[in-house]
Amino acid sequence: MLGTSLREAAAALRRGHLSPTELCLKCLSFIRETSFLNAYITVTEDIVLKQAAEADKRFKEGKPLGELDGIPVAIKDNFSTANIETTCGSRMLKGYIPPYNATVVQKLFDQGAVLMGKTNLDEFGMGSGSTDSIFGPVRNPWSYSKQYREKRTECCPDEDSDWVITGGSSGGSATAVSAGTCYVALGSDTGGSTRNPASHCGTVGLKPTYGLVSRHGLIPLVNSMDVPGILARCVDDAATVLGVLAGHDPQDSTTILDPFQPFTLPDAIDVTNLCIGIPKEYHAPGLSAETLSIWSKTADLLENAGAKVVEVSLPHTRYSIVCYHVLCTAEVASNMARFDGLEYGHRSDIQESTEAMYSATRREGFNDVVRGRILSGNFFLLKQNYEQYFVKAQKVRRLIADDFVNVFRSGVDILLTPTTLGDAAPYIEFIKEDNRTRSAQEDVFTQCANMAGIPAVTVPAGLSSRGLPLGLQFIGQAFHEHQLLMVAKWFEKQIDFCPLVFDRTLENGHIVQRHSKSVSSL
Repeated sequence: MLGTSLREAAAALRRGHLSPTELCLKCLSFIRETSFLNAYITVTEDIVLKQAAEADKRFKEGKPLGELDGIPVAIKDNFSTANIETTCGSRMLKGYIPPYNATVVQKLFDQGAVLMGKTNLDEFGMGSGSTDSIFGPVRNPWSYSKQYREKRTECCPDEDSDWVITGGSSGGSATAVSAGTCYVALGSDTGGSTRNPASHCGTVGLKPTYGLVSRHGLIPLVNSMDVPGILARCVDDAATVLGVLAGHDPQDSTTILDPFQPFTLPDAIDVTNLCIGIPKEYHAPGLSAETLSIWSKTADLLENAGAKVVEVSLPHTRYSIVCYHVLCTAEVASNMARFDGLEYGHRSDIQESTEAMYSATRREGFNDVVRGRILSGNFFLLKQNYEQYFVKAQKVRRLIADDFVNVFRSGVDILLTPTTLGDAAPYIEFIKEDNRTRSAQEDVFTQCANMAGIPAVTVPAGLSSRGLPLGLQFIGQAFHEHQLLMVAKWFEKQIDFCPLVFDRTLENGHIVQRHSKSVSSL
């Protein structure tokens, strides 16, 4: 049951094959058994038992059921959860307990979801590996799959020295879903933080259109780009959760006023009338031969199915990483100013002066990555630099967004791109590079969608020669999630990618894969 989709689990609950409490206890047990993955910062066992018991009662008494009734979910630890510690993976917020739920969290609860816990992340979401949390790095569950273990044993006798990263910053959420400890998880996506780990962990990762899903209660990183993201085992599950989360929120003025109509994706999907764009600028330096091959074969697959596949140009893409860095750090500098040690979070014992206390608090509370981005942002916002960096970056951002508008106006329906340059890097190799360099490499294909505010989804496309997942990204027009997810589901059905399905018996402290269908060759 732990390897099934959300829909399959929900159907089993409604048929009475098992109770919500039985299902959630299985997930709790598996969370404990896979604790070495470090996916969770906080496991909310008491809340699980309470919410599952309430779901049991609804089922037994025949009361109206929510869309997610009895379904185990996980929440990235940068979403506020009432009476549950919310840390952002940082010493600055260790011990902070919000008095309210983020809107998206409350919407999950309103539909009967059961919270398994809060997931690990790069500190304040600033990273692309989930390696920079004060609670330690997250391990990719595919590091312990049969395919990868067989490959790495040939070159690395010490099995525990070559585990691979999850991607970031929502690596804990991606791992929680991939490993089977929950059915869906919330991430956040500022420059690819949902899609990047989804690609590396073999799950679906959806970044909705900016303004479609409320950001209220999501501890802000970059207000103009942050979007709650969805990590799921299949496209249908992502669509189901989107239907729960989307819609106007009076507490978030950036959410649209138009009502959102939840949808169910059909099983029979026709792509013959679609035009698929292949951006030529996405042939980026460092793109692996395997990713390029899968990208090319997927374009052929769509063309053979009757879709029109055309090369398109997004000419300002080459400036996007630099532009993103300037705008991201500028907003980070502004947002991080609230963490001063006075109202909540970490506070230094220094008492010489208020200024000394501020300085010591921020030095002790933030890691090098966060402090570095704050310093960069403040530099770009200096009076003498403001026009040269921040204003110019805003103008370039508009050009990047206009590139997408022009391509879609030309008749293109969906863009097809890689999600990452290649498969997940070994942890020992990943940490040799500094955070900014790694983020620039990992986010090269994803952050453009955030700057343009348009939806994007990554879908598992196959395994690399090392036995690790590779994902492809579909980018759609603003508020066209239905069309975007239809194409994603069509591709998913062609590939028939087999997610990790684990036996709950551990062998030498590691997960053992129970079975694996062969991944269809593109």
